[in-house]
Amino acid sequence: MFTRITSNGGRSYLQIMESYRNDEGKPRVRVVANLGRIDTMKEGQLDALIRGLSRAAGRPEPGKFEVAYESALGFGNVFALHELWKSLGFDRALGRGLRSGRRQIDVEALVRAMVFNRLCDPASKLGCLRWLDTVALPNMPTRIEHHHLLRAMGALMDNVDRVEPELARQIRPLVDHDLTMVFYDLTTVRIHGEGAVEDDVRAFGMNKEKGGIARQFVLGVVQTAEGLPLMHTVHPGNVSETKTLQGMLSTVMERFPIQRIILVADRGLLSLDNIHHLTEVADQGGRKLEFILAVPARRYSDLVETFRGFDFSEGNGLREASFEGHRLIVAHDAARALEQGETRRARIDELEAMGNAMVAKLDRQDEGKSEKGRRASDRGAYSRFVRAVADAELSRFIKADLTADRFSWTVDEDAIAQAALFDGKLVLLTNVPEITPEEAVLKYKALGDIERGFKILKSDIEIAPVHHRLPDRIRAHALICFLALVLYRVMRMRLKAKGHSASPRAALDTLARIHRHCAKIADRKLEGITTPTPEQLELFDTLNLPRPA
Repeated sequence: MFTRITSNGGRSYLQIMESYRNDEGKPRVRVVANLGRIDTMKEGQLDALIRGLSRAAGRPEPGKFEVAYESALGFGNVFALHELWKSLGFDRALGRGLRSGRRQIDVEALVRAMVFNRLCDPASKLGCLRWLDTVALPNMPTRIEHHHLLRAMGALMDNVDRVEPELARQIRPLVDHDLTMVFYDLTTVRIHGEGAVEDDVRAFGMNKEKGGIARQFVLGVVQTAEGLPLMHTVHPGNVSETKTLQGMLSTVMERFPIQRIILVADRGLLSLDNIHHLTEVADQGGRKLEFILAVPARRYSDLVETFRGFDFSEGNGLREASFEGHRLIVAHDAARALEQGETRRARIDELEAMGNAMVAKLDRQDEGKSEKGRRASDRGAYSRFVRAVADAELSRFIKADLTADRFSWTVDEDAIAQAALFDGKLVLLTNVPEITPEEAVLKYKALGDIERGFKILKSDIEIAPVHHRLPDRIRAHALICFLALVLYRVMRMRLKAKGHSASPRAALDTLARIHRHCAKIADRKLEGITTPTPEQLELFDTLNLPRPA
């Protein structure tokens, strides 16, 4: 049954109608009861009728029932990430890579939850469980425990040889196959835990963040010129950077059908042997490898005569020569050179002043003039001075005469003049024939975008510090954080393409204000979401994602 309002001659009537089928089976409606003219009803008459119908239905009368609000879970940000995850095909990739009929947990859903957690509220695996209780993540198992997350990480690593190529397959359509500029760099990730395990990736090495020795692993990232991460690598914390390059390139060429690769990498990765081996790897696949690499400072001594022949007083500060059979491009920044020279000279002057003060004190002692404090000695002065010079990294320019009986030193002005040749200069080695020096410098400076990605990994995604002990768990953690970085960068690319000013972090924070609400009215349960604001709807459109229903 249903109600209907009919009009006749300016009068409005309320009727109760019934649907039925006639003898021929055709649908019809008929009037069950006429409830009178509603245009002449007094205030409250209709309300009394509604209360009577509610009693007849066995429901509480309107105005006499309680509304219980059961939950309000975060929804907008996880919904957007879920739709982005599906649009990139990562759900299908993990489904294919993790295919198994014996597994009792939904590994794809658990990995997805851990990836989204890194972007929304990064925490430990136990923290991830607490976070899941606060969000309405689509298509999630009803009951998740800590051991489920750990088992999902184990399954991810057990099948990593299938999972990573499947993920790469989903990224391939976004990569230019004919000409691809790939950027490669490494960073160090601090890690906790004592003892040692088999195949341990935790090792002590120079940490780029602390600037000292720390237990860590090394993370490498390859990305396109547009900032799209292609793959990552995990190495022991004491690995030599040059040893990671060949394996990385082989994997890139295996997973991505790129015909011509221009590799851009930092100075720590350059080795002439590396270049030879990398070229051989590319030739074996019938592809072309080219590179733009920064020359490390340890090779500058081979370039002294070349630099002396350069005159940067005129022009754009760019010069070109040949080195080891490749193009050598030098960019000179006069202001930076002046600043570096003045800083070096000021540090040398400070050390000379320190040395002169030591000599004066020793001379006064020799004259019999005693001073407060411990008595100075020439050997002690040598020790303190050499340590100060080493700490200032000026041992090339200031040399203490350790063979002399009395404390003394010399300043190597020739070494200072030679170092000044390299002040304010960026030195690149490339075999790309058609690229101009200006373009080569710009491409190398674009390598800084990977550094910004590392900052995102260590700040927004919080990849470090890592508390896992087993190598596979560490590698799984790195893969989860890498997938979070891919989603972050894809969001950034889409926002930038539409000219939107929000960062991915700001966009997720804005969308997080959309909640899924659950309320209970009498025995009825109602669910719904916060009405999105125009700003939130614009973000969904900018990110090319469907709006939540």
